Amino acid sequence: MTAPLPEAIKTALEAGQKAGLAATGGKNADYIPFLASVPSNLFGIAVVTADGRVFKTGDADYQFAIESISKVFTLALVIDQIGPNALREKVGADPTGLPFNSVMALELHGGKPLSPLVNAGAIATASLVPGKDAEACWAAILDCQSRFAGRKIALSNDVNTSEQTTNFHNRAIAWLLYSSGSCYSDPMRAVDVYTRQCSTLVSAADLATMGATLANGGVNPVTGERVIGDDKTAPILAEMTMEGLYTASGDWAFTVGLPGKSGVGGGILAVVPGELAIASFSPPLDPAGNSVRGMAAVTAVAKSLGRNLYRPRS
Repeated sequence: MTAPLPEAIKTALEAGQKAGLAATGGKNADYIPFLASVPSNLFGIAVVTADGRVFKTGDADYQFAIESISKVFTLALVIDQIGPNALREKVGADPTGLPFNSVMALELHGGKPLSPLVNAGAIATASLVPGKDAEACWAAILDCQSRFAGRKIALSNDVNTSEQTTNFHNRAIAWLLYSSGSCYSDPMRAVDVYTRQCSTLVSAADLATMGATLANGGVNPVTGERVIGDDKTAPILAEMTMEGLYTASGDWAFTVGLPGKSGVGGGILAVVPGELAIASFSPPLDPAGNSVRGMAAVTAVAKSLGRNLYRPRS
């Protein structure tokens, strides 16, 4: 597909900025101390096309914690290694209909996570990352994030410390996974690696590049590097459609019609396969854990560009 012309993208960014600034409510995540301290007025949007053009506005270069958006890229790493069928068998490919950190979802399904994009499934996915120890697994994840972003991504020690000292719920989930045979490494190693993957710093421009790599069939459109096989992107985008915005995923599919992923650091990512990716950043979250301004902004950009997978383009 041919990406929109620059003038159309610039107009869409203006619409996104207007919609985001008009959106009110929400609050920073406060159960992770670092996230509570991020200025809540920050707001940026970026679009990166499948042919490598970058457009951005506002605080699109501000680096924030990637948080749960990291699940997409660890999923990409694992699915590229073991294939989509093995991933679906071991982790699952269905929405849970429950909050992202739900223990009940595990209990209702015999200890098997339903999706790699909720915490239980993401911990199980992290346990499948190849490596002889936690450091080797972590190095593979960090390299994967960096290749998707087209630059060297770094761990934030402040975010990681804040998360590692408060991740008791995730540790409990890991032991439940292990007890049911759905954790494929030492459970505390899996939680450690998973927590680190959530603690890297990215910008909205980075996220848009990462998403554009998925839109471009696994080739980073800025660097030209193939990051994953072109047959692996469709299952990843399907997972994003089903569970990318947690309990708001159905509403997102209904109203926006694009594969998406959110993180409690304030990031939102949406992908138009074959064309581009849209990303936004703003810390205040709705009750489901999604950025209030970010959702409004990405929705407006997609609508301005006329992009919705379920609506024919005229």
